[in-house]
Amino acid sequence: MRSSGPAAPAFVHLAAHPLRWRLLTELAASDYRVRELVERVGQPQNLVSYHLRLLRGGGLVTARRSSYDARDSYYHLDLEQCAHALTNAGTALHPALGFAPAPPPLPSPRRARRPAVLFACTGNSARSPIAEALLRHRTDGQVEVTSAGSHPKPGIHTDAVRILRERYDIDITGQRPRHLDTLLGRRFDYVISLCDKVREVCPDFGDHPRLIHWSIPDPAAANGPDTVGYPAFVRTAAEIDKRIRYLLPLLIPTPQEVQP
Repeated sequence: MRSSGPAAPAFVHLAAHPLRWRLLTELAASDYRVRELVERVGQPQNLVSYHLRLLRGGGLVTARRSSYDARDSYYHLDLEQCAHALTNAGTALHPALGFAPAPPPLPSPRRARRPAVLFACTGNSARSPIAEALLRHRTDGQVEVTSAGSHPKPGIHTDAVRILRERYDIDITGQRPRHLDTLLGRRFDYVISLCDKVREVCPDFGDHPRLIHWSIPDPAAANGPDTVGYPAFVRTAAEIDKRIRYLLPLLIPTPQEVQP
C-alpha cells in the first residue's frame, strides 16, 4: 500500500473551498462587516461566520471592533500573511516555486493622467495625513493624493508629524487638516476611509470612485498597556504603510498594461 505522502499546506485547504475563496477575494479589496460580506457573497450569515472563523484560525483574516458601533466588527485580510502562505505552498510543491513577490512597478510616463486618491478619517490629524504622505512618498508624487476629515482638528497631531519625520524622512510640518466638504466637486478614482466613523458620513464625490475601507483605530485615542502615545503612532504608520504597498499595483499599471 502506497504512502499518502505529505499533506497539502494549510493555505491550500483554506483557500480551496469556494466560499472561503470568495471571502478572501472580497476582503482583498476592502475591510467589511459580516452583514456586508453576507450581502456580497449571497450566503447565510451563519455559514459566512463559520468560514470567517476558519480563516481567522488560519491566520489569514483578523477582526477588529468597529469604533462607530462596538457591537460590530470589521474583518481584514492580512495580505502579507497571504503572500508568505502562497510562497510556502509553492516551496512545498517544488523549491523553485518559492519566490519572493516582485516589487511594485514604477509609474509609466505615458499615462494620460495621474490616478487621484482621497484618504478620509474623522479629524484629518493622524491616520489620513499619514496615509497621504506615505502614498505620495511611495509613488514619488505620480499619484494625485489628498486627505480630509469629517470633523477636522485644529492641527496635525505632533506624533503624526514625528513618526513621518523619524521613520520615513517625510516632513509635513505646516500641513493643516481640511474638511471633506472643501473637496466636493473634485474627481477621485479611489476614496479610502481609514476610520469606521467617517465611513458612515463620507459624502458622495460622484464619478463612481472605488470605495475602500481600512478599519484602523485612532492612535491618538489608543488605550491600554504599552499602546498609548508615540508607540501607537508607530504601529499605525506601519499598518498604513503595509496597506499602501499592496495598494500600489492597483494604482500603477504593469508595463504590459500600458498601451503604446
